[in-house]
Amino acid sequence: MANTQQMASAIRALAMDAVQQANSGHPGAPMGMADMAVALWGDHLRHNPKNPHWLNRDRFVLSNGHGSMLIYALLHLTGYDLPMDELKNFRVLHSKTAGHPEVGVTPGIETTTGPLGQGITNAVGMALAEKLLASEFNREGHDIVDHHTYAFMGDGCLMEGISHEACSLAGAWKLNKLIALYDDNGISIDGQVAPWFADNTPERFKSYGWQVIGPIDGHDAAVVSQAIASAKLSTTKPTLIVCKTSIGKGSPNRADTAKAHGEPLGADEIALTRAAIGWNHAPFEMPKEVYADWNAAAKGKAQEAEWKTAFAAYKAAHPALAKELLRRMAGELPKNFAQTVVDTVIGAHTKAETVASRKASQLALEAFTAALPELLGGSADLTGSNLTNTKSTPNLRFDLAGNVVKNEAGQGGRHINYGVREFGMAAIMNGVALHGGFIPYGGTFLTFSDYSRNAIRMAALMKQRIIHVFTHDSIGLGEDGPTHQSIEHAASLRLIPNLDVWRPADTAETAVAWAVALQNKNKPTALLLSRQNLPYLPKGDVVATKTTEAAGDISGLDAINKGAYVLAEPSEVGIKKKAQAIILATGSEVQLAMKAQALLAERKIAVRVVSVPSTTTFDRQSAAYKSAVLPSGVPRIAVEMGSTDGWWKYGVSAVVGIDTYGESAPAPVLFKHFGFTPENVADTVQAALQKQA
Repeated sequence: MANTQQMASAIRALAMDAVQQANSGHPGAPMGMADMAVALWGDHLRHNPKNPHWLNRDRFVLSNGHGSMLIYALLHLTGYDLPMDELKNFRVLHSKTAGHPEVGVTPGIETTTGPLGQGITNAVGMALAEKLLASEFNREGHDIVDHHTYAFMGDGCLMEGISHEACSLAGAWKLNKLIALYDDNGISIDGQVAPWFADNTPERFKSYGWQVIGPIDGHDAAVVSQAIASAKLSTTKPTLIVCKTSIGKGSPNRADTAKAHGEPLGADEIALTRAAIGWNHAPFEMPKEVYADWNAAAKGKAQEAEWKTAFAAYKAAHPALAKELLRRMAGELPKNFAQTVVDTVIGAHTKAETVASRKASQLALEAFTAALPELLGGSADLTGSNLTNTKSTPNLRFDLAGNVVKNEAGQGGRHINYGVREFGMAAIMNGVALHGGFIPYGGTFLTFSDYSRNAIRMAALMKQRIIHVFTHDSIGLGEDGPTHQSIEHAASLRLIPNLDVWRPADTAETAVAWAVALQNKNKPTALLLSRQNLPYLPKGDVVATKTTEAAGDISGLDAINKGAYVLAEPSEVGIKKKAQAIILATGSEVQLAMKAQALLAERKIAVRVVSVPSTTTFDRQSAAYKSAVLPSGVPRIAVEMGSTDGWWKYGVSAVVGIDTYGESAPAPVLFKHFGFTPENVADTVQAALQKQA
């Protein structure tokens, strides 16, 4: 029989030793949550340390990620590929034991938890994905998708507002397989939280529609295990288990103090703690019997083998469903998707419609959601403005029993009404993507990307395929005024590493932007879309519409996917000489560039127009391609209704942009007021040429 006290002591010892060796870290939380971990990982968690990506494993999220030594200790002890040397290298450059858990770096880590509150929100997304996949793929006698999502979280996670957004939705969605254990130790960096965190947390979660168990003794592993067993019986509600704990449990002088939170205990206190918990072993020394009690490899292998047998029966009975589930969990697109892209892009080119790019986005989505059942959309209470819904994506709804409501064809909803919860939506989408089986996208106004920004950054850091649909991208939205008019947002999003930002000018560019986003398996995308109508801009001849391969073309449909391309040469407005200047423009301003080109032609000035739907994509192209689009020695002028700072890297002579906030007025009035007219663009080009001369 396992010695649960020794199992917990092993976690406490590893936590204090690793933090001490690094001289940095947070020993208190893992020491306080050790008994909770024994209960969950010892008795309930279904996982296979030898196959961290087993499809039907339970998901575990350490939302209070500063307590990272808890999960590193658990991964090491249960048999994952995380040797003791990695624990000794806690917080060391290039180790697998970073200061906060990072997905893709450490085997067994499901999500990168750094900013508090996002871990529990990711867990909500994971639980939602599990529920939707189970509803779609399970058949009578074949519960092939059937696992729980567990999260540990602390006071900080609950103080962050995002936890309200996410946990409210979890209750509304009846995510009964989501179980959160609250490490209720009452301590944060500034000390006792009571003066500034006086919430009645159990009542708060009950109001969301959660089942609440506790408060219970979080240091009694048997009691915690029993609570988890009760939580797993829920059929319609997620569960919060309130575990009363002592931060730094076992430390005679640091337990229940802020000093245990974020600094090493010190050699003397560690010696006292060892004596107090009865741990008579040197730092990083682990007895064989403790390894034996913790090791989950054999149990996990058996659990996965049992599931594989069940999956084989499922595959025999439902071969098409089994194949589709495996494809989607692998994140692979259907083989015929490339043809769908070609048809969609050529269709947009042929129709040449004048519509807002937000409408162009919906037109592209009609094709892509029909072709990709894994596309899971939504909007933060702006569906009619973001246009994220399609004929293939009815609204997601749940019945009183917690089941997904299905139509006559047996299909559940694929469009989520997130409510006014931009941050929660963004982080939930991260969790959905991390779980697998879906490509999530969600919409709001571009100015509100500020609310979503940290979750967008985390998606980029985690290399997750998530698509943010940001409409109302400029002063062109008009009368709503400067609170809603984006100025700095495009520039600031472009600064996030590994985030692709697209601001398309017409229906073809929008379709290509969507296609590239869907095929970018390892990065998120932000689509910045207009409220106002935009004319279709004629392109060069269609060659092959290679939206994923680098072709030699610098103009036409085949070049859009490179982020910038030559839209119009001087010859197209009757000028036979080479370009004397280049106008770079994005989105709604490309039409201004085209009109300015015509005005300049009347002045006998030859201008090339380059459409730049994605600077982030263009910046990745070869030097040869970039120099072909923007040849040296030719003056360049950029045009975008936003902050000018990001354009200077292209060696421009001038930028027609905005470095102030907007105004409240009809869009045409604002365009004229801020100088977004063909005449002003043409004058700016001419002035730049005269200055150079």
